[in-house]
This record gives sequence, C-alpha cells and structure tokens, in this order.
Amino acid sequence: MAFGDVWSPELGVGAGLPVMVWIPGGGYAVGTSSLPEFDGGRLAGGGVVVVTMNYRLGVEGFAQIEGAPANRGLLDQVAALEWVRDNIRAFGGDPDRVTVFGQSAGGGSIAALLAMPRAAGLFRRAVVQSAPGAFFSPELAGDIAAACAAELGVRPTMAELSAVDPALLSAAGDAVFAKMDEWKERWGPITYRRIPYAPVVDGDVLPATPWEALANGAGRDVDLLIGHVRDEHRLFSLLEGVLGQVTEEQAETALRTLAPGGGRSYREAFPAAGPEELYELVNSDWLFRMPTLHLAQAHTGRTHVYELTWPAPGLGGGLGACHGLDVPLVFGNLSSGQPALLIGDPPSAEAEALSARIRAAWTAFATYGDPGWPTDDDQRLVQLLDTEPTVTTYPEEASRLLWQHHTFPALPLIDRQ
Repeated sequence: MAFGDVWSPELGVGAGLPVMVWIPGGGYAVGTSSLPEFDGGRLAGGGVVVVTMNYRLGVEGFAQIEGAPANRGLLDQVAALEWVRDNIRAFGGDPDRVTVFGQSAGGGSIAALLAMPRAAGLFRRAVVQSAPGAFFSPELAGDIAAACAAELGVRPTMAELSAVDPALLSAAGDAVFAKMDEWKERWGPITYRRIPYAPVVDGDVLPATPWEALANGAGRDVDLLIGHVRDEHRLFSLLEGVLGQVTEEQAETALRTLAPGGGRSYREAFPAAGPEELYELVNSDWLFRMPTLHLAQAHTGRTHVYELTWPAPGLGGGLGACHGLDVPLVFGNLSSGQPALLIGDPPSAEAEALSARIRAAWTAFATYGDPGWPTDDDQRLVQLLDTEPTVTTYPEEASRLLWQHHTFPALPLIDRQ
C-alpha cells in the first residue's frame, strides 16, 4: 500500500477484527510511517488490524497556497481512511470498527479530523496522544507560505509553485524555520516555539478549531481516549541544550510569551518553583497539556482521559514522563527506533509490564470502547499510567485553573502592516 503498511493477525473477509489506524507525528513537517518504532506487529498481536499512513508534510501538506486546497495533509488522511473503509475487509478488518490513533501532530491531526465534515463516519473511535494547540488562521498561514515562496523567488500560488522542484520546497521551508525570529512581531509565539506548519482553520476543509467544533457537538458519536504525558517539554529542553540550566531570563521569556495573562499567574500558582520548573510547566502546558485537556472537556461524546506519569529511565533517567515516551509503550517496540532510547537498554520488566497494560487498554478501547477505567465526568477522572495505575482527579489542577478560560483560537497574523 502506497501510504503505509497493514498488520493483521487473521487475514480474510470474515474475520471482522477491530482496526487501528496510526497517524504519525512530527510537527506537520517531518516523519514517516516506515520508522521502526511504528512497526505494528506486536500491537496487532492483541487481536486488531493495525494500519499506518503517510501524508503530505511541510509546504506541500500545510502551506496556504492560492489555487490549491487548504490542509492537503489532512485531506490525504481522509483519503487513507476512505481506503481503509473500502479495502480493510480483505485484511480481516471491520470497516465499521475503525479507531484512529496518533501522537503529537498525529494527535492534532485527529483533533482536526473530528472537526472535519469530510471525515465524518470514517472512524468510530479516536485515541489522541498529546495534541498540540497550534492551529493557524488563513492570514497567518498565508504569510508563512509567502515567506517560504519568497525563498524561491516566487509567489505562494499553485501556478508558480507547481513548477518548483519539491526538494526545493522543503529546503525553502527549512530556511524559513531557521530564521523564524525575523517574523516575531507578525507571527507571535510560533516563532518562539518554531512551528511553521499546522492545520489551517480555512472555513471549508476545517470549518472551526477542534475545541470550538467539539463543543458544538462535532464528533459526539466518536468515542474518545485522550491524554498527555506529565513532562511534555523535558525532551525538548534536552534537545535544545537547556535541560538543567534554564536561566531566570529564559523562564521569564517563556512565561511572557506563552502564559495566559503573562508570567505573574504562573509565579503565583507555583510560588516555590524555580526558573527550570516554571519554564518546563509553561512550555508543557502551552504546547500539549492544556490543548489536550481542553479537547477532552470540549468533547460531548464518551471520553476517557489518561496521563502518563511513568518516568523514562533511558538517556540518563532525567527526562521524566517526556514527550514521545508513549510511542514505544503503545506499540510495544521497546528496543527499536529512536523513541526506544527513552526506555533504556535492555528494557526493564517494569517497562514491559507497563507497555503490556497500555497495549491492552488501547486495543480494548478499539474493540469495545472501554480502556478499563471510568469516563471523564464532573469529577474529571483520569487514569494515571505508571507502575501502579491509579484513577484520580486530574492531577495538574494548578495549570488547569490558569488555563480554564483560554479558548485556543486559531492563531492570528499579528501585524498586517
């Protein structure tokens, strides 16, 4: 299959197995389903058909280009789901029991799919792992596309860009990524976090943000399993070279740029926190934790919520429950692919047991709509995924209160002059 791979424990039209369709992440800019961490063999062993997909990324997939449909990467995902609907019986799957699951930009894609009329009816259940909050207005996306096209000496139109070598499109996007600070006054916080691509709330392919759409009833007939890891940003701090050495100035910049109401709110909510903790908290909350929580709260259908709190033992053991840790645990690939570095070599019995529990929960949800813990209700019950699984109220209460009135609107173009 051109867009990915299929793993099935039982081939044949009559098997009628539940289907899990993986949408990989990578900031809407990089990634492929062929990576070893996305091998679906072990997950499929739990009695499900696993499908992985690819979709257009970067300029080709998400830039706002005159004369071309918006959100082409999302439309690719719809096309893949239509293929599953039409063909999965031959692989032992039941097209009426399709669950989409994805992490990071894959989770953000699923959030968008829940809000898209074109995707309605293509999946019955959804697993959203660490959904990002960045969705763009057409004006912001168009300005970013113009900057990318300018690197090639053309305008952001289908007529002019169709004559450009696709490799040069990618290079132009990389060039803009490298100097996003130049547009800080126009593009706002995405220059701080370096996010040049995201789904565009264009009014057609994506009529509204996922938070607005779900609150108005979109996706109410889709069962939702959703959550995030506790320490979403710590891996990024390691990659950016600031882990363990965040300065007061760096913390203040992060708070001023990302926090609702400015940095004072975090300092008041976490009076004992030093620069490093404040920096990690506000980045984690803005990027993934609060968008994910708000999506769970907006969904009017059946919703199960989790938080992964098990600390990653790999790479020195200082990353906590960091972004991406859930990927090897969900797939059971604890020794292959880059995310396996978070698990440690060799994987511990504790890691194997936790992965087995998570795989059982994900496949039970895909099969029956119940991962094994209560739905999210007025008590905001959450399953903590750790060596000793616990159901409790949402543990990040201070952050929840800080963000309770934030609406995650489509990010605007700040200065149009």
